[in-house]
Formats: sequence, structure tokens, C-alpha cells
Amino acid sequence: MKKYLFSIVMMMTMTTVMAQVLDKMQWFNEPEKWEIKDGTLTMDVTPHSDFWRISHYGFTVDDGPVLYTIRGGEFEVKVKISGDYVTRFDQAGLMLRIDKENYIKAGIEYVDGKYNLSAVVTHHTSDWSVITLDNPVPSVWIKAVRRLDAVEIFYSFDDKTYVMMRNCWLQDNTPVMVGMMAACPDGEGFKACFEHFQIKHLPDQHRLEWLEKNK
Repeated sequence: MKKYLFSIVMMMTMTTVMAQVLDKMQWFNEPEKWEIKDGTLTMDVTPHSDFWRISHYGFTVDDGPVLYTIRGGEFEVKVKISGDYVTRFDQAGLMLRIDKENYIKAGIEYVDGKYNLSAVVTHHTSDWSVITLDNPVPSVWIKAVRRLDAVEIFYSFDDKTYVMMRNCWLQDNTPVMVGMMAACPDGEGFKACFEHFQIKHLPDQHRLEWLEKNK
């Protein structure tokens, strides 16, 4: 009985902490309708919004909604994502952003009736990589780990087994906007949901190496 009560208290505490974390975050391109409740963010994604820069399509857009915080060092961030995807390119995921020319977005994207694990890496120009899923999934976990000048991106369907989907460069020792993004390039919007957002500080790798050499 004590263990059961302890578990309930811990769950309530974690929910409160996550709600407080989300409440302290800021909007970039705030959508017209959104809500934070019990540590969960839901938003009506802005119609005809996206993040992309120059390559392949020849245009630049930077108007999707992002709820973010700022981190200056190394970190691990993850979130559970679901959405009512209906139109080509409907997407939701994590965003790591230095500025309009340097950012990473990774999550799930709906393309031609298929669910895709998607990553866009932008350094002046954007690239796009996808892993097409055989069947629709109710939700997906996306995790990003920033270490030195690299970001590793993982996906999971149960928050236990994570598989790497991308390893990419991002300038180190530079503050980064970290948060939850969504976009609806072709459609009139959809509802996206983000649960269990967590961001964890990681000690600086260079400093750890220095300490090891100077014991």
C-alpha cells in the first residue's frame, strides 16, 4: 500500500514539474489556439506554416509554431508526440535552433498517406531525411542528445528501446532554442499533442576530459 501511494505521489510530482517547465517556456510564432494541461501541450497548428530554407524547393519559410526554452551547453531532450495528421507534410517534433540559418527539426511527418520519421537539418540550406513506417502509429517518442558539436536523434515507440535516425552537426558552445514544433505546409491546420517533455543537462564533455587528465 505504501509503495502504491508513493508511486501516485511521484507521478503527481512529475506531472506538476513538467507543467511548470512548459509554463516557463516561450513561443516562437505562437499559434492562435493552444493549451498546457497536466504537463501536456496541445496546439492547433498554424495553417500553411513550415520551416525550410532554399534548397530543392527554392523558397525560405520560417513561420511554424515552436514552444521553446534556451540551453547553452550539452543536454538530452525527449518528448512523446501524437497528432491528427490529415494533409501532406503535416508534421510535429522537436526543434533545436540557433538562428534562422541553423536549426534541426525531427519528428513525425505525414507524406502521401504514409507516416514518416523525419529530420530536417539546416545550415544555410536545408536537407531532409525520412524513414517511412509501414503502418500508422498512435504516437512516437523523439529524443535528441547534444554532445560537443554533434546532435544524435533517436526514435522510440515505447520510451524504452531507442533507435538512432540521424547524427548531424550543430555548432557547440552556442545557445540553442530547444522545444516542440509543428507545421502544416499544405493544409488548414491540425491538432498536435506533446507529452512528457523532458530536458536534462549533460556536463560539458571537454571539461570532463580535462578533469580526467588533471586528477
